[in-house]
Amino acid sequence: MNFDADFDVDQSEGSATDLFFAIMALARSEWRPVWQEAPPYWADLELAVIEDEGPHALVFPCRRITGGFMKLETKAPIDVRPTHWRYWQS
Repeated sequence: MNFDADFDVDQSEGSATDLFFAIMALARSEWRPVWQEAPPYWADLELAVIEDEGPHALVFPCRRITGGFMKLETKAPIDVRPTHWRYWQS
């Protein structure tokens, strides 16, 4: 499949590959509600939670595991109920 032939892409502004990677970067940075899209098991994640102090993002990468989430660095399960997630921005 020739991406450039299937879509009218102005080559003077960059290639279709550049456009694809720009769209993917934007999609990876957006917060996703957990009730609309379940976090994947295979990716490093940033989780947002709502606690007594209000909503905030966890400051360490997590990974989804059966029954919950773990802190990626220690592999220890963590007790969180995230409301949103996005791919960890390294």
